[in-house]
Amino acid sequence: MILALAVRALAVLAAYGRRSLAGRAQGRLLVAFLAALTAGAAVYEGLRGVWLGALVLIGAAVWVGAGAQPPRNVQMSRRDAAAMLGVSEDASRDQINAAFRRLMRRVHPDQGGAPGLAAQLNAARAALLKL
Repeated sequence: MILALAVRALAVLAAYGRRSLAGRAQGRLLVAFLAALTAGAAVYEGLRGVWLGALVLIGAAVWVGAGAQPPRNVQMSRRDAAAMLGVSEDASRDQINAAFRRLMRRVHPDQGGAPGLAAQLNAARAALLKL
Protein backbone atom coordinates (compact mmCIF):
# COMPACT_ATOMS: atom_id res chain seq x y z
CA MET A 1 0.00 0.00 0.00
CA ILE A 2 2.83 2.42 0.85
CA LEU A 3 4.49 1.65 -2.46
CA ALA A 4 1.26 2.38 -4.32
CA LEU A 5 0.90 5.77 -2.58
CA ALA A 6 4.52 6.65 -3.38
CA VAL A 7 4.06 5.69 -7.03
CA ARG A 8 0.97 7.90 -7.22
CA ALA A 9 2.82 10.84 -5.67
CA LEU A 10 5.68 10.39 -8.14
CA ALA A 11 3.21 10.18 -11.02
CA VAL A 12 1.72 13.51 -9.93
CA LEU A 13 5.21 15.05 -9.74
CA ALA A 14 6.10 13.73 -13.17
CA ALA A 15 2.82 15.00 -14.65
CA TYR A 16 3.12 18.44 -13.07
CA GLY A 17 6.79 18.78 -13.77
CA ARG A 18 9.32 18.44 -10.99
CA ARG A 19 11.39 21.41 -12.17
CA SER A 20 8.44 23.78 -12.57
CA LEU A 21 7.30 22.92 -9.05
CA ALA A 22 10.80 23.33 -7.60
CA GLY A 23 11.24 26.76 -9.20
CA ARG A 24 9.50 28.46 -6.28
CA ALA A 25 10.53 28.28 -2.62
CA GLN A 26 7.22 26.72 -1.55
CA GLY A 27 7.52 24.19 -4.33
CA ARG A 28 11.03 23.24 -3.21
CA LEU A 29 9.73 22.70 0.32
CA LEU A 30 6.94 20.49 -1.01
CA VAL A 31 9.37 18.49 -3.15
CA ALA A 32 11.76 18.09 -0.19
CA PHE A 33 8.86 16.94 1.99
CA LEU A 34 7.80 14.39 -0.63
CA ALA A 35 11.39 13.14 -0.87
CA ALA A 36 11.56 12.74 2.91
CA LEU A 37 8.20 10.99 2.92
CA THR A 38 9.37 8.63 0.19
CA ALA A 39 12.59 7.91 2.10
CA GLY A 40 10.53 7.16 5.21
CA ALA A 41 8.38 4.79 3.20
CA ALA A 42 11.57 3.09 1.97
CA VAL A 43 12.71 2.56 5.55
CA TYR A 44 9.29 1.16 6.48
CA GLU A 45 9.32 -1.22 3.53
CA GLY A 46 12.86 -2.31 4.41
CA LEU A 47 11.82 -3.04 8.00
CA ARG A 48 8.93 -5.12 6.68
CA GLY A 49 11.41 -7.12 4.59
CA VAL A 50 10.19 -5.90 1.19
CA TRP A 51 13.65 -5.16 -0.17
CA LEU A 52 12.68 -4.58 -3.79
CA GLY A 53 10.06 -2.03 -2.78
CA ALA A 54 12.55 -0.38 -0.44
CA LEU A 55 15.14 -0.07 -3.20
CA VAL A 56 12.58 1.37 -5.61
CA LEU A 57 11.49 3.91 -2.99
CA ILE A 58 15.09 4.88 -2.20
CA GLY A 59 15.72 5.54 -5.89
CA ALA A 60 12.50 7.54 -6.07
CA ALA A 61 13.47 9.56 -2.99
CA VAL A 62 16.82 10.45 -4.55
CA TRP A 63 15.15 11.41 -7.84
CA VAL A 64 12.52 13.54 -6.11
CA GLY A 65 15.07 15.07 -3.72
CA ALA A 66 17.21 16.23 -6.62
CA GLY A 67 14.30 18.44 -7.66
CA ALA A 68 14.33 20.24 -4.31
CA GLN A 69 17.61 21.96 -5.08
CA PRO A 70 17.43 25.48 -6.46
CA PRO A 71 18.35 25.84 -10.12
CA ARG A 72 22.04 26.32 -10.79
CA ASN A 73 23.92 28.51 -13.24
CA VAL A 74 21.27 31.19 -13.26
CA GLN A 75 22.81 34.52 -14.20
CA MET A 76 22.16 37.28 -11.69
CA SER A 77 21.08 40.62 -13.14
CA ARG A 78 23.05 43.75 -12.34
CA ARG A 79 20.05 45.17 -10.49
CA ASP A 80 19.74 42.07 -8.26
CA ALA A 81 23.50 41.95 -7.69
CA ALA A 82 23.64 45.61 -6.70
CA ALA A 83 20.67 45.18 -4.35
CA MET A 84 22.29 42.17 -2.72
CA LEU A 85 25.53 44.02 -2.09
CA GLY A 86 23.76 47.26 -1.12
CA VAL A 87 25.43 49.40 -3.76
CA SER A 88 24.18 51.26 -6.82
CA GLU A 89 24.32 49.64 -10.23
CA ASP A 90 27.01 52.09 -11.33
CA ALA A 91 29.16 51.68 -8.19
CA SER A 92 32.92 51.75 -8.58
CA ARG A 93 35.09 48.67 -8.29
CA ASP A 94 36.32 49.81 -4.86
CA GLN A 95 32.76 50.32 -3.57
CA ILE A 96 31.72 46.88 -4.80
CA ASN A 97 34.73 45.19 -3.22
CA ALA A 98 34.25 47.05 0.08
CA ALA A 99 30.57 46.05 0.27
CA PHE A 100 31.48 42.47 -0.65
CA ARG A 101 34.13 42.25 2.09
CA ARG A 102 31.83 43.80 4.69
CA LEU A 103 29.01 41.36 3.96
CA MET A 104 31.29 38.35 3.53
CA ARG A 105 32.71 38.87 7.02
CA ARG A 106 29.19 38.31 8.35
CA VAL A 107 28.08 35.35 6.22
CA HIS A 108 31.26 33.40 5.51
CA PRO A 109 30.86 29.71 6.40
CA ASP A 110 34.03 29.80 8.52
CA GLN A 111 32.34 32.45 10.68
CA GLY A 112 29.19 30.38 11.13
CA GLY A 113 27.40 31.78 8.10
CA ALA A 114 25.53 30.01 5.34
CA PRO A 115 27.47 28.61 2.37
CA GLY A 116 24.56 29.38 0.05
CA LEU A 117 24.49 33.04 0.99
CA ALA A 118 28.26 33.32 0.59
CA ALA A 119 27.92 31.80 -2.89
CA GLN A 120 25.22 34.34 -3.76
CA LEU A 121 27.47 37.19 -2.63
CA ASN A 122 30.26 35.80 -4.81
CA ALA A 123 27.87 35.64 -7.76
CA ALA A 124 26.69 39.21 -7.12
CA ARG A 125 30.27 40.51 -7.01
CA ALA A 126 31.12 38.59 -10.18
CA ALA A 127 28.04 39.98 -11.96
CA LEU A 128 28.92 43.56 -11.08
CA LEU A 129 32.63 43.24 -11.82
CA LYS A 130 32.03 40.96 -14.83
CA LEU A 131 34.48 38.35 -13.57
